[in-house]
Amino acid sequence: MNAPEQLKTKRLLLRKPRRADAELIFSRYASDPGVTKFLSWPRHTSIELTHAFLKYSDREWERWPAGPYLIENLKDSRLLGSTGFAFESPQRAMTGYVLAKDSWGFGYATEALRAIVQLAETLPIAGLFALCHPDHSASYRVLEKSGFVRQPKRVKGAQFPNLSNDLQSDALCYELAIRQSLATLP
Repeated sequence: MNAPEQLKTKRLLLRKPRRADAELIFSRYASDPGVTKFLSWPRHTSIELTHAFLKYSDREWERWPAGPYLIENLKDSRLLGSTGFAFESPQRAMTGYVLAKDSWGFGYATEALRAIVQLAETLPIAGLFALCHPDHSASYRVLEKSGFVRQPKRVKGAQFPNLSNDLQSDALCYELAIRQSLATLP
């Protein structure tokens, strides 16, 4: 079963990236050092890296039931960031999100991540997880609000290439049992 290429929430459109999105992805969030600080992928220092991400996205969508999604404001179609899935096996996927700075603090991350969780419940996967740098408290609060539970054991040697002297660090691991209902979330 393949996921839809578009999802709508109350305020957001999540959609499969297109090659024409490269300039916007690059300028809105992928090249911003403040936005990419705690991410597991390197900040895009050239548009070629953004084109490489789009090729990766196409491959993920061809190989797995879903892949990356861009997050747009439903009202004005403004690109806010991205989210989606990175499958490690047919039954297990990782998720996360990134938002442009001017999109922080409006609840978009929680809304987008909850949409990903709801989509995951319809796909043939059993587990969804996310990794988070221990210093990124805003991110782990979003994960917790979206139903993820922090695991007691940290992931050793996680990559955070945008931290100047912390290329590898222990990461917090958050897991979600897919068949869990969102009805109990605040």
